[in-house]
Amino acid sequence: MIIGLIGTYCSGKGTVSEYLQKKGFYYLSLSDALREELKIRGLKETREHLIAFGNELRRTKGSNVLAKRIIKSIENDKNCIVDSIRNPDEAKAILGLKNAYLIWVDAPQKVRFERCLERKRKGDIKTFLQFKELEGKELKSKDKNAQQLLACKKLCKYKIINDSSVEKLSKKVDDLMKKIPQNFERPSWDEYFLNVAKVVATRSNCIKRKVAAVIVKDKRIVSTGYNGTPRGVKNCNEGGCPRCNSFGESGKGLEECLCSHAEENAIVQSAYHGIAVKDGELYTTFAPCLMCSKMIINAGIKKVVYNAEYPLNETANKLLKAAGIELVKVDLKKIGK
Repeated sequence: MIIGLIGTYCSGKGTVSEYLQKKGFYYLSLSDALREELKIRGLKETREHLIAFGNELRRTKGSNVLAKRIIKSIENDKNCIVDSIRNPDEAKAILGLKNAYLIWVDAPQKVRFERCLERKRKGDIKTFLQFKELEGKELKSKDKNAQQLLACKKLCKYKIINDSSVEKLSKKVDDLMKKIPQNFERPSWDEYFLNVAKVVATRSNCIKRKVAAVIVKDKRIVSTGYNGTPRGVKNCNEGGCPRCNSFGESGKGLEECLCSHAEENAIVQSAYHGIAVKDGELYTTFAPCLMCSKMIINAGIKKVVYNAEYPLNETANKLLKAAGIELVKVDLKKIGK
């Protein structure tokens, strides 16, 4: 889940953020990049400087530049809070992510001014007139790249009014979190094991093509394999296979290739360690070639799932189907879209 926090100055966004962090959320702020840049420029970290530099960045690099930067830091296995969203294009960029929601945090203006005086933060204003003038610049502007909090507010599906104690605010956060749907998506088993195979492929030492296979029984991985030269032989990327290192034409000279195929290695590895693969399922990043297909059939594997077509696998596919093996293509690129 990704929670984007938007709100007026001293409304309590920081308190909401700290409370959610205690519940396992990771904190990210669009303002962090601005603060680092101010240090580099030797400027004091005042709210005026943050606003001015943020507006400058949006004008020169796009109104959602800060959101784009922070999105690169978001990991899909963690719940995250994204703070300091102040432009509608930033808000839309966050909303474009899966399972993302925006929360508007607000409080009466005089209450917020009193909080501002109490916290005595570096760079905060000192008078109510200054407070109102600065807030007016944040709420709306004719410059589309400037802060536009009121426009951001319209994009927020959820709202919290923080006009009382911290305890009551925490209760409001708890109540709101119960209303937010848990719409995260889990990959199918085929997608899951194919993605594992793609990671295994990164271990391949073949300089022509990186391929991997994973053998599964009862939803449990029993063997993996990737293409490369045989055990104890110089790796392909170190010059171990003359054909690959000469970048020979695809489909020709295959009888001279010293690299073992991924499916071959997965099956051989299971035999080497005494693990049965009969009635198992094989997941491979490329459809099996004819040689590997014959090994798959004789090993008793009942299903083959692959991500991409192998250039020379028409005969192999026919053979697998003739042997009664279920053959499924899952295009991970299309699923990602």
